[in-house]
Amino acid sequence: MAKANKNETICSAAGTDKSCCRVESLISIDDRGQMVLPKELRDRAGIKAGDKLAVISWDKDGEVCCLALIKAEALALQVKEFLGPVMRDVG
Repeated sequence: MAKANKNETICSAAGTDKSCCRVESLISIDDRGQMVLPKELRDRAGIKAGDKLAVISWDKDGEVCCLALIKAEALALQVKEFLGPVMRDVG
């Protein structure tokens, strides 16, 4: 199996040269279950001390196959945008 290069593209948006995801870094989990996001990635993502991140998981065949992080504020805005029209119709 080929070794993954930093920032190697995993998939591409159909018909474009823009990547949709890539390997950012390899991180380790310590004995307490903690991990460190590299500073360069935190800076690019605008993640600061005290920020809350939601952990999103995908299951395949009954096992977690993928994890993603999203800022809690961004997730809350997406939920409001999604539910806003529904809630207006309920009232």
